[in-house]
Amino acid sequence: MAGFNRKTLLALLIGLTGGVIAFFVGLPLPWMLGPMIANITAAMLRAPVQGPGGLRNVVVPVIGVLLGSGVTAELFGLLSSWVLTLILLPPFLLLAAGVSFVIYRRVGGYDPVTAYYAAMPGGLNEMIILGGEAGGSERKIALAHAARVMIVIIFIALFFGLVLGVSAGGTDDANWTALDALTPLDYLVLGICAVAGVWLGKIARLPAGPVFGPMILSGIAHYTGLVTVPPPSLFVIAAQITIGTVIGTRFVGATLSDIRREIGLATLSSGIMLVIALGFAQMIVLAGGMPLAQAFLAYAPGGLTEMSLLTLAMQQDATYVSVIHVIRITLVIAAAPLVFAAIRKRAL
Repeated sequence: MAGFNRKTLLALLIGLTGGVIAFFVGLPLPWMLGPMIANITAAMLRAPVQGPGGLRNVVVPVIGVLLGSGVTAELFGLLSSWVLTLILLPPFLLLAAGVSFVIYRRVGGYDPVTAYYAAMPGGLNEMIILGGEAGGSERKIALAHAARVMIVIIFIALFFGLVLGVSAGGTDDANWTALDALTPLDYLVLGICAVAGVWLGKIARLPAGPVFGPMILSGIAHYTGLVTVPPPSLFVIAAQITIGTVIGTRFVGATLSDIRREIGLATLSSGIMLVIALGFAQMIVLAGGMPLAQAFLAYAPGGLTEMSLLTLAMQQDATYVSVIHVIRITLVIAAAPLVFAAIRKRAL
């Protein structure tokens, strides 16, 4: 597998160790937070670690298949309750991104292009590409988004786990899917959903295709009853360890000063964005359309993969949350360059 070397193996070993320690000390969402914190520490200590990008490409479709397993006939009866979330999504994005831009521009002192794309709550890779093409600093944009995702995950995991008392370990017996719970046919069907879903995502140019494509096919398979079980829970834990390791190793090469600066700015920016998200989520709750925890997870400005794993760990409606995040990323990717071009033209 490309990019799978000693540095990657060390990062995964550190991630697994961090996950085990986090699990036994009772940290919320241990299999993601543990590897993330452990590898950030390793990066700061200049350990020879490297993100498992190749392995991430394997586990992300598995997450998509897992998300699709939540699609049921009852779900379609709840679609009407999603309308308000979708209506409020654009104004939420404008307000959250606007506040974040001011922070990176005024507090962080970033140039306008870098501040703009660092502030956008869209996909990390897409914002790096768009920001770089517009003349921004790809490194600063990458660190800003990595720090934002990290802060959002930590805040939500701790808030749900310590304040609300919601289990985020994903290992309770009631929700555990054993390896032998699936028949060979189940494994075959879900495997086809994963592989064909990635292909579907590419040819259809779906947003977040490696997740969304497998999610669509898995949703069809589960809705029709072709398969009735989700992927084994061990696969989910492996996915969390991988994603946590990837996030942690994104800080490799950054100086301690860079890390302190980015985490500081991300804490301020993400904290305000989360407060705004909580406010918009409360509007949905008052309208009687959704539980607060679920609506909040849908608006939380983290990555699709990370927020989907969080939602699954919190035992919320992962289909609703993941679809809203797909739409959010699509809106940001589509609108960010247009809005930036309009602002730049007016400034000139």
